[in-house]
Amino acid sequence: MPSTSRPADARVPAARRVVFVDGVRTPFGRARKDGLYAHTRADDLAVRTVRELLRRHPQLPPERVDDVALAATTQQGDQGLTLGRTVAMLAGLPATVPGFAIDRMCAGAMTAVTTTAAAIGFGAQDVTVAGGVEHMGHHPMGFDADPNPRFLAERIVAADALNMGVTAENLHDRFPALTRERADAYGVASQQKYAAALASGRIEPDLVPVALRDPEHGWGLATADEPPRPGTTVAGIAGLPTPFRAGGRVTAGTSAPLTDGAASCLLAAEDVALELGLPVRMRMVSFAYAGVEPEVMGLGPVPATHKALERAGLSIDDIGLFEINEAFAVQVLSFLDAFGIADDDPRVNPYGGAIAVGHPLASSGVRLMTQLARQFEEHPEVRYGITTMCVGLGQGGTVIWENPAYDAEEAAR
Repeated sequence: MPSTSRPADARVPAARRVVFVDGVRTPFGRARKDGLYAHTRADDLAVRTVRELLRRHPQLPPERVDDVALAATTQQGDQGLTLGRTVAMLAGLPATVPGFAIDRMCAGAMTAVTTTAAAIGFGAQDVTVAGGVEHMGHHPMGFDADPNPRFLAERIVAADALNMGVTAENLHDRFPALTRERADAYGVASQQKYAAALASGRIEPDLVPVALRDPEHGWGLATADEPPRPGTTVAGIAGLPTPFRAGGRVTAGTSAPLTDGAASCLLAAEDVALELGLPVRMRMVSFAYAGVEPEVMGLGPVPATHKALERAGLSIDDIGLFEINEAFAVQVLSFLDAFGIADDDPRVNPYGGAIAVGHPLASSGVRLMTQLARQFEEHPEVRYGITTMCVGLGQGGTVIWENPAYDAEEAAR
């Protein structure tokens, strides 16, 4: 006979605040045959970042990590085999810690963060590791991909939508105010800001050294980013060729170089972070993803930011710091124009960006977050900051963060 007793009500967790505990990254290397990581596996780069997070926070029992989410755009070879699980095992986490792989192209690590943060916020998890890796030297963007012929045959996307450099040229076409001169000036400023941040000690604290082995040169140690060109000048890049279009406006001086690297971070529920004695470097406020026409994918951060601001009940005027991924200078400039922000606004990418340091696709989202966390510590007068990026095939992602070090009195001065 079926029971006539009333079933117990399920215990539905209340929403919890999610915090960014810490983030680290490898030095970034140039994706070429003689680059920094030419003879280093992609998964080993990711392992190094996870081990460093655990080393920096011995108060975190490894078994308290509930999940490991690792992103890669090309999930094959040394970036395949369910990265989150394999990297967790190789990093020495207990076999009880699960993991998974994720892909949203350039926003892979950002999506790893927001996906596991949602689980924390819902109460399904307490502590997670999220990040991404891209070895573009081993896995060139789009290599061995087989796009469905219907994309072009049925005109679902424009013929040039799968070439990211061409989509940047399309932004120049669509918005005449986005001139090559502005893009060149922005690209040079990125190099200069990165060089200044490096000289003042703001870059190195977030880097984890990586042991290298070269069959020809022996053992080495990667301790610094390889891509930056600190002596870049506007005059020096004015004559660079435009590889994506004859007579175009996008050059190597205004594009992120092809890069190898990894980045990972620790996330936790705020109450769990306090319980374990973990630092609270940022609080997540809201996040959003949005789609745009693939042929102008660089516009993606604009609608994503509008959505994230609306969900948070904030306006762009409430944002005191912006970390915008610099896939191309024109993409950042289109965002700035959309929100009425000056090209040289000091709130934007204070440490420079991907044009200088590089963009290892799926890892860059955590680099942005790690830098914003450090900037929050330097600016107690700033309450809210944004990390945002464009994504291939016409997407954008934005996360809004709150500064736990915010000082209202400092802000009023």
